[in-house]
Amino acid sequence: MKKICLAAIAVTMFGACSTKNDYATIFHDPAIYARTVYQLNEVVKGNNFPPVIASRNYAYAAIAGYEVMAAGDSEHYQSLAGQLHGLKPLPKPKGDSAKFIDYDFAALLAYIKVGEAVTFPEGSLKEYTDSLKKLALDHGMSEETEIASDTFAQRIGRAILGWSKKDNYLQLRSAPKYQVLDSPGRWIPTPPMYAQALEPHWNQMRTMVLDSASEFMAPAPPSFNVKDPSSQYYKQVKAIENRGDSLTDEQKHIADFWDDNPFKLNVSGHVMFSTKKFSPPGHWMGIVGIAAKKANADYNTTVYAYALTSIALFDAFIQCWDIKYTYNTVRPETVIDKYFNPDWRPYLQTPPFPEYTCGHSTGSSACAEALTKVFGDNFHYTDTTELEFGIGSLSFNSFREAALQNTWARFYGGIHYHESCIASNHFGQQVGDLVADRLKMKK
Repeated sequence: MKKICLAAIAVTMFGACSTKNDYATIFHDPAIYARTVYQLNEVVKGNNFPPVIASRNYAYAAIAGYEVMAAGDSEHYQSLAGQLHGLKPLPKPKGDSAKFIDYDFAALLAYIKVGEAVTFPEGSLKEYTDSLKKLALDHGMSEETEIASDTFAQRIGRAILGWSKKDNYLQLRSAPKYQVLDSPGRWIPTPPMYAQALEPHWNQMRTMVLDSASEFMAPAPPSFNVKDPSSQYYKQVKAIENRGDSLTDEQKHIADFWDDNPFKLNVSGHVMFSTKKFSPPGHWMGIVGIAAKKANADYNTTVYAYALTSIALFDAFIQCWDIKYTYNTVRPETVIDKYFNPDWRPYLQTPPFPEYTCGHSTGSSACAEALTKVFGDNFHYTDTTELEFGIGSLSFNSFREAALQNTWARFYGGIHYHESCIASNHFGQQVGDLVADRLKMKK
């Protein structure tokens, strides 16, 4: 994991003239919250968390940070207790120590505590946390404030973690594996890893806002048919095969930009090695930070944006996975290799779960709706998230435009039919709209 020297952060963010009594300048700036999210992103990437589990990592951490922030600004924000399924009233600041709490600092500590606890290994963010506290004390924060802030962050963190343990995640660790049946149209493992189907019971996770995983149920995909050239299914298969054989450089760039494969297995002869990138949720966490900076959002708005987006993304993956394992749709690579061209390979590596619907397109459109709620439509930004992976940036006129491009990216990558991605975009919008409408966060 990349480590960030927080003393260097202070200089980078606020200039070399940083003094010994300016902790408020450092810790009340939203940039340090975005950097903290990035630190969790690095842990998630380093441990190969797949998209659905990554969405859980970010959601609980973001809710913890939000609850601390909302407790400190109850004039403008309200708790999610009673709004998210199973979340009961949370601890309040108490006693004489309450007056010493720095809520912005405490929100960081709560985010870290929960984010670390729902990932692994234990202690993965300890060095970062310790350096954060040292930076605060070195820049004038009193010990009373540091202790009071940390104490309140720990109380909120424990409450959120207690709630998280009832979402069925632990029970699903021992759930039955997907039954592989090589029957026409049904998903089977794909090369090069031939990995087991990922989280086939994720629809049993407790949703946060949706009434159930199946609140928005997609219609069945086109019937499997590789014999009739006039059938809808046959046309979809040939469209993806033909496009994969004639991709332009621009289309390859778009596919690479939205690939977000957290664990790609590279095979060269007898040599195998992996490469890692941010997962789709990690990519969108990066977009939240970019948007907040572009909008010159204050600290509380930034915390709110991360929380709302993370919640929408979490529920969107549950909704999508319910559809995936209802229809168990075979991937294009399997169909093309078996019935049309045994040497054909998609531009991107096929992930280990059914094709319909598309998780990335569903999650992207849900995030787009959440971010539109916070920052508005027609919000122009440049997404620089992929630069560290050697992939050029792309600019968008709105979050919805970015989500629509994602539907093409998965098609160009050869891993989803475009019609599946369009359906995914539609259902992701519905999830994002519902989350943004039901949750009363900003007064």
